[in-house]
Amino acid sequence: MPVLPGPPPVEVNLRRSARARRFSLRVSRLDGRVTLTLPARAREGEALDFLREQESWLRNVLAAMPRAGLLQVAHGVDLPVLGQSLRIASGPGRAARVEGDALIVPGAPEQAGAKVAAFLKTLARERLAAASTHYSALVGRRYSKLVLRDTRSRWGSCSHDGVLMYSWRLAMAPHAVLDYVAAHEVAHLVEMNHSADFWAVVGRIKPGWKAERDWLKHEGQQLHRFRFGD
Repeated sequence: MPVLPGPPPVEVNLRRSARARRFSLRVSRLDGRVTLTLPARAREGEALDFLREQESWLRNVLAAMPRAGLLQVAHGVDLPVLGQSLRIASGPGRAARVEGDALIVPGAPEQAGAKVAAFLKTLARERLAAASTHYSALVGRRYSKLVLRDTRSRWGSCSHDGVLMYSWRLAMAPHAVLDYVAAHEVAHLVEMNHSADFWAVVGRIKPGWKAERDWLKHEGQQLHRFRFGD
């Protein structure tokens, strides 16, 4: 990962894209992460030259951003799990588990973040697979694969070959919201667009979906506050 030297140094993520036709810089409004996108065949040296040319603009953008209230996941921190606030606590055993209003995370304190992330990923896969299978049966289409990622620009996607991708952070959202995202992406198996026909499919399989979409719009970014040490 290249670093732009200076006070302060700025880490920059390089991302190659077959669709990119030119260099572009993006600063995440969630946590200030900087991404430099370059065409698939572009030379890295040219990308770094572009970065240096844009340094003044980049630093101005970063300076103008409000500081995100990032929170490191650790014992004693309150974390939403399927919309329910749970206090992360130490306890016996090998795997993280929910007990009442606590998320018990065994092991050394420095391992808490990684263990909570693993717990959320398992929970997300279980719930999203069940929801996706349910909704795909309703539309009479099958998805080919389910993939989990830690995406920042979208909560889910559906490819032309039927691969459903979801953010595993949906395991922190209320279950109805997770359910809506699954219905939304499965509807793309029928309509690969956001036309009126697409929304008609969503409305048929997930009535009342607007409340869940509004929750993501207004509250979803809070799920990116949590850092798991990865």
